[in-house]
Amino acid sequence: MTSTTKEVPIELLPFIRVYKDGSVERLEDTPIVPPSPDQDPETGVSSKDITINSENPSISARLYLPKLTAHNQNQKLPILVYFHGGGFFLESAFSSLYHRYLNNLVSQVHVLTISIEYRLAPEHLLPAAYEDCWAALQWVASHSAGNGKEPWLINNGDYERIFIGGDSAGANIVHNMAIRAGVESLPCGVEILGAYLAHSYFWSSKPIGAEPKEGHEKSLPYLFWNFVYPSVTGGVDNPMVNPEGPGAPSLAGLGCDRMLVCVAGKDLMKDRGVWYFEMVRKSGWKGEVELFEVEEEDHIFHIRNIETQNAKAMAKRLASFIFE
Repeated sequence: MTSTTKEVPIELLPFIRVYKDGSVERLEDTPIVPPSPDQDPETGVSSKDITINSENPSISARLYLPKLTAHNQNQKLPILVYFHGGGFFLESAFSSLYHRYLNNLVSQVHVLTISIEYRLAPEHLLPAAYEDCWAALQWVASHSAGNGKEPWLINNGDYERIFIGGDSAGANIVHNMAIRAGVESLPCGVEILGAYLAHSYFWSSKPIGAEPKEGHEKSLPYLFWNFVYPSVTGGVDNPMVNPEGPGAPSLAGLGCDRMLVCVAGKDLMKDRGVWYFEMVRKSGWKGEVELFEVEEEDHIFHIRNIETQNAKAMAKRLASFIFE
């Protein structure tokens, strides 16, 4: 009798299970939900799904437009290009978790937002996600000269106020996009005004701050990185996850003018966020970097519990950052 039980060579519980036949079971994903093209009933925010690249690799996104008054349909709004979290192997721009969060955020901050659907590991190991997000940034920037096909970006986007933002692994993407933007130009001379990093995913082979000294190599951030980028030079000390690792580019070259780094007091990666903030502050970078801490909260609390006062305070802080 043939067994129907599939072998499981890789497990990162309670998050993901990879079977020997190559199939993947994501245990922590939230359901995919449709956009709200006719305005979300709670927030008034309109959203739609768009294709950035239909060829290989396929890149798509969900675009969010805040409620505009009848006499101000062509109001120019700051643009936030958002990269979701999930350790590079979970979640989606179309998931209920991020749809709910960005609906709420866009209504509070009043910003045109494009949430990027990038490829995930293990089907697509890093650097696939980085390449997708850079291609998406280039696509957004190309609309500044009116050359693109997306009317919301053409009619409502203010290309003097482009921001990139993300949480956890998405914040790691923000850092790597800002580094790349300091070296490579975006289309049409577009520049990134600001970068927003929430509960950033950085790590290294040696613990810092209050991180446990014992079992560091078995910590989730360590295991996650080896899972999503097993072939990378330097492992968890590669500059993409350890910004002061061997051969890391100078943070003085960050390709934006302002940065907001957010940390949560109970987050395992809180010390990494503070560490990154201090590195940027001392790097000689010509921009302005700010640190915002919420003490009594855990990792991505502002996304999981959007109605709390602390989550609202964080959205308010982002709004002041964007509109200052």
